[in-house]
Amino acid sequence: MREFIVEADGGSRGNPGPAGYGAVVLDATTGETLVEAAEYIGVATNNVAEYRGLLAGLRAAHQLDPSASVHVRMDSKLVVEQMSGRWKIKHPDMKPLAMVASRIFPPDRVTYEWIPREQNKHADRLANEAMDAGKRGEQWDPAASTAEIEASAARSAATAAPEPSGPPGDAAAGAAKAREALTQGREAGDAAAAKAGEASGPAAAKAEAASGPAAKADADVRAATTVASPGWAPADMGAPATFVLLRHGETPLTPQKRFSGSGGTNPSLSDIGRDQAERVGAALARRGTIQAIVASPLTRTRETAAIVAAHLGLEVSIDEEIRETDFGAWEGLTFAEVRERYPDDLTTWLSDPEAQPSGGGESFAATATRIAAARDKLAAAYAGRTVLLVSHVTPIKTFVQLALGAPLQSLFRMELSAASLSAVAYYADGNASVRLFNDTSHLR
Repeated sequence: MREFIVEADGGSRGNPGPAGYGAVVLDATTGETLVEAAEYIGVATNNVAEYRGLLAGLRAAHQLDPSASVHVRMDSKLVVEQMSGRWKIKHPDMKPLAMVASRIFPPDRVTYEWIPREQNKHADRLANEAMDAGKRGEQWDPAASTAEIEASAARSAATAAPEPSGPPGDAAAGAAKAREALTQGREAGDAAAAKAGEASGPAAAKAEAASGPAAKADADVRAATTVASPGWAPADMGAPATFVLLRHGETPLTPQKRFSGSGGTNPSLSDIGRDQAERVGAALARRGTIQAIVASPLTRTRETAAIVAAHLGLEVSIDEEIRETDFGAWEGLTFAEVRERYPDDLTTWLSDPEAQPSGGGESFAATATRIAAARDKLAAAYAGRTVLLVSHVTPIKTFVQLALGAPLQSLFRMELSAASLSAVAYYADGNASVRLFNDTSHLR
């Protein structure tokens, strides 16, 4: 039976804050890097990011050989103890992630080992690369990964090391030697990076303080029993970028509660929807706070934005990234129809944010990555200004979920009516506040 080692890690710059994960699959005998995975996941806690790294590593190993055995090595005491069954999983963010992780391989073919942080530098570097890419509004690029360069150097060191003594074919001794060489190579790579100035200045010092061993250990203890408390932006952060989030007006599919994403029939507004947009436009004109309008490219959002823009005397910009999720084969169906036709896919989708709708739709996790990148780009472009984003149910819920640091499953607990308004303010330090509008007179 083939044996893999999965090393995984996750980090959050703020806890909760901008987060990402990294995972690497190694050949247990040679120590060779087989697969690397990393992703920026938006705002999340350290522990959620660590679980996402575990999921990515296990899935990558399963794709290589679903019959293999896997030894997971992580520096998260919380994840290792919970997945080993020694600690209970109490936190609502982590229960579904742990459940999905436990089903990728049969439990008797997966073992877990806690390792010190310095021995998990490969996955840690991948996670930081993903977070850096997310900050730039980009996807992690494996071709530009310094972690891969570092791993190659470590493999060379392992090849040059003398053969371990003992009986021929002693795979365990070979794996131990390879892991030792990998660790030494990673430590040398980190030292070289520090000398080259890759981690210099106040921002790097702040990131290190947020993700160091003491901070991670403390986060493990807190996450086992509590939900992260909201942050408050300091008074000296200046005027925030404020997103006023407007869901488009009603379409013929809206009252029927049918899935209507970016891959469907692209319906126009109904007469009711156009009237709703007129009322929102008049209400926002009375407030007089909107300085710019950005809309999704779909017909219903373009129409809503154009009606509102006529009241405000503003132009409308189009942003592809704030479009609705693609619901694949579920487009145009009601929830009951989806449950009848695709019961297994729907059950998985409701429990796993990585799951796609039937027919190759877009997962909530993919939507969250897209919206997080759009948020960062728009927050930079409209710093100190108030911009109206005319979008859809899932993107708007995701903007709110990311701002609150809530789990992706929280999207199922939000209700968003046609032509409804919400607002999120983003400050210079990355903190956010959600504002709820209580004045609904424009809808009457």
